[in-house]
Amino acid sequence: MASNEIPQLLPGTLFMLILQALARGPLHGYAIARRIKNASDHGLEIEDGSLYPALNRMLVKGWLKAEWGTSENNRKARFYRLTAEGRKQLHTEAEEFNKLVKSIQLVMRTV
Repeated sequence: MASNEIPQLLPGTLFMLILQALARGPLHGYAIARRIKNASDHGLEIEDGSLYPALNRMLVKGWLKAEWGTSENNRKARFYRLTAEGRKQLHTEAEEFNKLVKSIQLVMRTV
């Protein structure tokens, strides 16, 4: 991979990243993608074609609630926020991800 290419997300990490982006408070879709991009120092970029279907699946699972509001540029936008179930899911997914990363790091040091 060239140094200027954006890496692919690991399967199963999109929900976790969205949940983490919303941990500090409600955001609309574009702001979620921007927060992830900025927090990763522009290393991760979530495309609309992945973000909005994931947000809809998370609403169905009960991890998020959504309501219409006005964005910072005065446009109508759907704002998403974590539910109690979403906070629990974030904790679970972060623990599982950290275990996976530690296991991969062990393999990379020994192989």
